[in-house]
Amino acid sequence: MAHEVGERQAPRLKRPAQRPYPGVLRPIAGTAALLLAVVLVSLALGRYYVPFWHVVQALASHVVPLGTPVPSAEDSVVVLVRLPRIILALLVGGGLAVGGAALQAIFRNPLVSPEIIGVSAGASFGGALALLLGAGSLALVGGSFVFGLAALCLLFLIASGRGGAPMLMIVLGGVVVGSFFSALVSLTTYIADPFTTLPAIVFWLLGSVAAASYAKVLIAVVPILAGTGILLALRWRINVLSLGDEDAAALGLRPRTLRWVVLVSVALIVAGAVAVSGVISWVGLVIPHLARMWVGPDHRVLLPVSFLLGGAYLIAVDTIARTVTAGEIPLGVLTALIGAPVFFALLRHNRDRIWDSA
Repeated sequence: MAHEVGERQAPRLKRPAQRPYPGVLRPIAGTAALLLAVVLVSLALGRYYVPFWHVVQALASHVVPLGTPVPSAEDSVVVLVRLPRIILALLVGGGLAVGGAALQAIFRNPLVSPEIIGVSAGASFGGALALLLGAGSLALVGGSFVFGLAALCLLFLIASGRGGAPMLMIVLGGVVVGSFFSALVSLTTYIADPFTTLPAIVFWLLGSVAAASYAKVLIAVVPILAGTGILLALRWRINVLSLGDEDAAALGLRPRTLRWVVLVSVALIVAGAVAVSGVISWVGLVIPHLARMWVGPDHRVLLPVSFLLGGAYLIAVDTIARTVTAGEIPLGVLTALIGAPVFFALLRHNRDRIWDSA
């Protein structure tokens, strides 16, 4: 009898049966429609303008045979030049946004972004080191990914241990790891050749998808979609974890284990993103706020909407970067120029509603 009472007092967490309801599907469908519109506009715009109907024809011609052939120049621009760039921007922007939304939930802090765990700095050092050594693009991607995961391992060593405040240790460990690898990046740029290697390192660190290709898309797909898929699978548990460790443990969750699963997933996303595009900041901080203001704090909706909205945002920013001036503006510069004032406006006008909207 005592055993049965104990079981009733500490039940195992089971996901309740839920019916699909329009409140979940409508914002996801609306954001997907917005993303599709941004993609089509981005495929058309550029130094070589392609009419929208020709864009649709060029895409459709690779799926089904069409009676009217598409001009080869337009087909090459759309399919071989702009499409891989747009797919890469979608993966990077969506991954950073969904990672930021998940981190803000588990830390219960709307000011948290993927950069706080130090993986971005580690991946930056890996890429800068590969450029310093004159290695190829494959080594650049591999070095970024390896050192990004190495930063996560260092964070685990710093934050692991019994007792203490695990949340505080993770934040402080992320600051330590990020500062350490940022110092290594500074050292790398200091000893780089100022006429050849240094400009390449600086431009890469500013973030860009100008060198996008289908090979880079394949490299980015695996870690970004793997991390995103894990976060989407845990979206209901992230809802519970955002209530606090005590409530989550009372419902049968293991907060520390779940938190590290989320951190590893975000690290996969960030390492994959930095490996193919360099450091692009502010996406993982601003986009979750915009999505939360629209759909609320329910992560069953917030996470997919953040991914779609982050992808649309970075595609739009990249379109601006390659069309406004003769020389491309690095994405990291534009996202900071846009994200900082937008975030300031959000804090000023919605500080009571951004996090507490129910």
